[in-house]
Amino acid sequence: MSGDLLHGGALDRMRTAFPDAPEPWIDLSTGINPWPYPDTSVTPASLHHLPTNAASLACRKAMTKAFGAPEESLLIAPGSEILIRLLPTVISLRKISLLSPTYGDHANVWRGAGVKIINTADPLAFADEVDAVVVCNPNNPDGRTFSPDALDAARRRLAARGGWLIVDEAYCDLDPSLSVASLGGAEGLLILRSFGKFYGLAGLRLGAIIAPESLRSHIAARLGVWPASGPALEIGARAYADHAWRLSTRKHLGAASRRLDGALVADGLTVVGGTDLFRFVEAEDAHSLWERLARAGLYVRRFDWSARHLRIGLPPDASAQDRLAAALTPSG
Repeated sequence: MSGDLLHGGALDRMRTAFPDAPEPWIDLSTGINPWPYPDTSVTPASLHHLPTNAASLACRKAMTKAFGAPEESLLIAPGSEILIRLLPTVISLRKISLLSPTYGDHANVWRGAGVKIINTADPLAFADEVDAVVVCNPNNPDGRTFSPDALDAARRRLAARGGWLIVDEAYCDLDPSLSVASLGGAEGLLILRSFGKFYGLAGLRLGAIIAPESLRSHIAARLGVWPASGPALEIGARAYADHAWRLSTRKHLGAASRRLDGALVADGLTVVGGTDLFRFVEAEDAHSLWERLARAGLYVRRFDWSARHLRIGLPPDASAQDRLAAALTPSG
């Protein structure tokens, strides 16, 4: 079983690899909110007709208001993953500095485009040497954060040389004070946003890129006339406009992550980072622990670059947390 090393969420493969594991499986591998936005109703028109410009504009307006970004700076996309893969087709880079460890697709995509990558714990320090700096803020999987002031200072240094600061804000809905979206459209700044993680509706495939107009137009040409589905636009507009739900969800996720920390520490793991949607833990033999959990029907995230770390998402209820605690105990 190696497909899980690239991404989480491969629950079908896990069932095949561990056919004797008890059901139901508990998927803690993705860092997606297990308590999704509740109102997913859609009008018949969003299903029966092609997405309208009005629906796209309504969703964009709700997004930019929620992010604090200039409305004209944002382009809607079917998730942020496709945007990561499109970037080498619209900007030509020779060398980048990349926060390490981080979300693996950034390195995979740029390496595949023949770009030299400096993997580093301090990517902003290379702003005067590289064509682009790439960071996730907050970072996945360790939860490390960068201040908006530090990011903007690096952006200015890069932009002065025609370079780019690429900020993946997939988990920034958890802490909007970290976002640089208010600078959207500034020279040399490219921001990726994801809907599915915080709102718990990853299957809708909705996201956005915030960037200068010249780059947005190139991305738009590649995404085509209908980059997001009618249901995604309708639900996205409603969810992003729901300020009260965002506030209550942040509090709920914070409390849930603290409960999970307590349970993980009680079972002998060391919590070394993460966000309020997942915890990053250290274990003596993480890959053996991963397999033990899998045989108990619990799917967490392991990594090919470390035999000592796992990423564990939030259990959706007390029963799931009890099963996790039991499986973490060697005799469990």
